[in-house]
Amino acid sequence: MRLLQSFWKPFFTSLLALLIILTALPLPSLAASSAAIRAYDDAEATLQDYSGQSLVREEFSGAKLQGANFSGADLQGAVFNGSDLVGANLHGVNLSNGITYLTNLTDVNLSDAILTSAMMLKSIFRNANVTGADFSFALLDRTQVLQLCKTASGTNPVTGVDTRESLGCS
Repeated sequence: MRLLQSFWKPFFTSLLALLIILTALPLPSLAASSAAIRAYDDAEATLQDYSGQSLVREEFSGAKLQGANFSGADLQGAVFNGSDLVGANLHGVNLSNGITYLTNLTDVNLSDAILTSAMMLKSIFRNANVTGADFSFALLDRTQVLQLCKTASGTNPVTGVDTRESLGCS
């Protein structure tokens, strides 16, 4: 009996220690991994005409896309981190749940765009056309919201949401 006790006690102690170590190690995460997202590097980004394409969850990080045409594209969940979209045409795009962090959107046409729940912090919207755009639940810097409210107008033809209302303009 004593022999069994001397065997089982160290066995269970070792097993418990192994379980604690294994649960403390970080597990791989695919949800936030860019491995699950197709990335467009600078060479591919020179295409410039993405109009009408399905680009769901595509990644354009650091891409130079000045004047690119994305009109009517499905960009749900797409990522534009640190990208340059100066003068790009995003008329009628669906960028809901997308990210445009640190992105230059100067002179961009966002008319009739659906931007619901998009994360657009630290981005520049100077002279952007947002007529009919839906920003419902989107995250923008307060200074950018105030700037956009100066020219915001219209109602999104798909969602029926008033642009000024979706931005929280007073």
